Amino acid sequence: MPSDPARPGPAGHGGRILVVGDVITDVVAMLAGPLASGSDTAAEIRFTGGGQAANTAAWLAAQGVPVTLVAAVGDDAAGRDRVAELTAAGVDCAVARIAGCSTGTVIVLAAGDERTMITERGANLRLTPEHVEQALAGAPEATHLHLSGYALLDPGSRPAGLHALALARQRGLTTSVDAASAAPLRAAGAVAFLSWVRGVDVLLVNTDEAAVLAGGLDPVAQGRALVASARRVVVKQAAAGATWVDRQPTIVAIPARRVAVVDVTGAGDAFAAGLLTAWLADAPPHAALERATRLGAAAVSQVGARPAG
Repeated sequence: MPSDPARPGPAGHGGRILVVGDVITDVVAMLAGPLASGSDTAAEIRFTGGGQAANTAAWLAAQGVPVTLVAAVGDDAAGRDRVAELTAAGVDCAVARIAGCSTGTVIVLAAGDERTMITERGANLRLTPEHVEQALAGAPEATHLHLSGYALLDPGSRPAGLHALALARQRGLTTSVDAASAAPLRAAGAVAFLSWVRGVDVLLVNTDEAAVLAGGLDPVAQGRALVASARRVVVKQAAAGATWVDRQPTIVAIPARRVAVVDVTGAGDAFAAGLLTAWLADAPPHAALERATRLGAAAVSQVGARPAG
């Protein structure tokens, strides 16, 4: 493979991937030290494109995969900028512009391998089932639909997320869902979320999300519990690696790649893109996890949630 971990070469995937979910402006503050609550903390601050779905779409495009992003932005300068940069990155944007609504913004406080996000979802809450249906109709060559869990966790966009999964099943597309974030997942409730994603082909969760949905600390046990809802479960364990569990039953665990961590924002989105690229090209679980951890390592080695360059 080429030496650049963000661009490991064509995936061999024969169809288009539709990624449904969010577009965000990330305000990333790389803290120089511990946050001084109630006072000042020095930081390097950057404005970058973000959003779980948008990031995953950008990492897919960087691997040469045909990808369409289905999302919503405000009819504002930020929305125009986010769509322009995604288009320049090779993403086909089926992105609605919502009048009178602002593009979503997230303030990311990053320090080492930790990050805290303060979120205004903005136009992402206005994604509709009709918009999803139009995007699917406009991409007849699509073979897979990947859904950001935020679309399900936000009540405003939940009908669109559920409709996307239902339409994908009707049209014979494979499906995947990234569980998104532990706190809103906990608020929604494990029973409800697992009912929404029942029958998906791949469910991606990090360790915190796995604990919310399945309890415990053992990723294999969590995966075994979650395959009652999804056909395959991948537990992302950050520096501890990743674990794949499916109904065969197949259990595969691999270590993380050792790299200097600069910013963990978007690492899970890059991981998802690598995993899907390999799995949809018929790679076995170990190879899919290898590609996923390669892209995850590339993401944490840089500032920002999108491929560099």
